[in-house]
Amino acid sequence: MNLQANLDRVANRHEELQSLLSSHSDPSSAEYTKLTREYADTTPLVEKINEFKKAEEELAETSEMLADPDLDSEMKEIAEEEKASLAAYLEALEKEIQILLLPKDEADARNAILEIRAGTGGDEAALFGGDLMRMYQRYASEHGWRVEVMGISDTGIGGIKEASMMVTGTNVFSRLKFESGVHRVQRVPETESGGRIHTSAATVAVLPEAEEVDVEIETKDLRIETYRAQGAGGQHVNTTDSAVRITHLPTGTVVTQQDEKSQHKNKAKAMTVLRARIYDQQRAQVDAERAQNRKSQVGSGDRSERIRTYNFPQGRVTDHRINLTLYKLDKVLAGEALDQVIDALTTEDQAAMLAEMEQ
Repeated sequence: MNLQANLDRVANRHEELQSLLSSHSDPSSAEYTKLTREYADTTPLVEKINEFKKAEEELAETSEMLADPDLDSEMKEIAEEEKASLAAYLEALEKEIQILLLPKDEADARNAILEIRAGTGGDEAALFGGDLMRMYQRYASEHGWRVEVMGISDTGIGGIKEASMMVTGTNVFSRLKFESGVHRVQRVPETESGGRIHTSAATVAVLPEAEEVDVEIETKDLRIETYRAQGAGGQHVNTTDSAVRITHLPTGTVVTQQDEKSQHKNKAKAMTVLRARIYDQQRAQVDAERAQNRKSQVGSGDRSERIRTYNFPQGRVTDHRINLTLYKLDKVLAGEALDQVIDALTTEDQAAMLAEMEQ
């Protein structure tokens, strides 16, 4: 389908949605909510289409003016400048429209569960896991998002063995989804007297929050166990069986939750994580099938893929998927410059999709 046909299709659907919404009998219904969301999603594109059509009309008028043999030289010069300006504007608008026309990831607008696990490297890996956790908390704060720590296993010296956080806000998953993978750190540990650089790693997984309608989980498919929550060193931290372990038997997915004192709250949190993990598995299966037809993409989505290196001696951060290096390590870890990496990853992903559409 060519660009003009796509534009006409979107404009016609937008008008249809406007009509459906104005005549809808039940604004509280799920269907009305769905129509409202689709209308809101297509409105920015329709506004760009209208800008594009207006610029096309202006360009046609300018070209007509230039075709007038009686046009004086001063007006001709002004018209030629205007024509060049409009042509450049139309080219930029067309690129914006093509990006807006790209297939949307329906999970982009969702909240996300962000999981961090220390990998190889012992205490140094755990310390780096703590650094990453704080980086994402600061980044979330920069965007006005809310972060709830759902579970954490810390080392007591500022490091974490693993942690999970629910990040809530606008378009959270769309901004964080490229963070999944292995993050590597290169630095001299404080305990290293010889000044040698050590390499360690932590794995990040970003899961879109799943609603009950996304994943059907039957009670008969669950094995739910309770036990006493344990702290560092294995000592019991309370006297009741408040910790919960849920196993989804069909997929073998296991989730444990013990941070709340209430068994009921731990079970609710565990079900939220379980639902997100199963939804993520389903999405990964679809993505893998789609990836076979994609020649280029930003990363494979494989959690074992090394995606980024944080080199402390050189003060640099390198994202290996797009060969981007920033000498802003402190600002990235402070959450301030992370957007520069995420923006570049998003742009690269959009460019890959555009290239596929043009083939």
